[in-house]
Amino acid sequence: MEIKIMYAAAIFFGGWLMSYVFLRQLLFNFRVADPLLKKMNAIDPELIAPGARRYTNTSVAVCVVSIAVLCGVVVFLCPKYLIISFFVGVALCLVMILGKIKPSNRGMFESFCNGYCRFVPDDELRTILYNKDFKKINRRLRELGYGSSFVPEFDDRT
Repeated sequence: MEIKIMYAAAIFFGGWLMSYVFLRQLLFNFRVADPLLKKMNAIDPELIAPGARRYTNTSVAVCVVSIAVLCGVVVFLCPKYLIISFFVGVALCLVMILGKIKPSNRGMFESFCNGYCRFVPDDELRTILYNKDFKKINRRLRELGYGSSFVPEFDDRT
């Protein structure tokens, strides 16, 4: 009985870890990266290179395949109590991260800047995005002749 509890705890952690690594990245791609890329393309299609979209699509494909393989292994090779434990871990992780994955969250926007600054052709804007200086991002966009900005207003809670 003790061994079964230890297996259930281990696979619970495995489900939580799978969610934190792959499902979180998948949600980031759909809820943060994609909307911000669309905003940048709406400002000017030349503001960010087309490679950014391929980068996001590759990330989505890797996450979907990884999630499918891991869930398939658990569902087909484990008894029911381990399957339930795994998906409880997945659900717990989702509850923990779901509210935080949005562009208006400072950490998520900083992650976007860190991952996608390499696709910005303008050297100065690329450096500012890399350094995550939000006031300078807006200033540089105005200098380039873009009236609107894709930088969200951050509330102090995030």
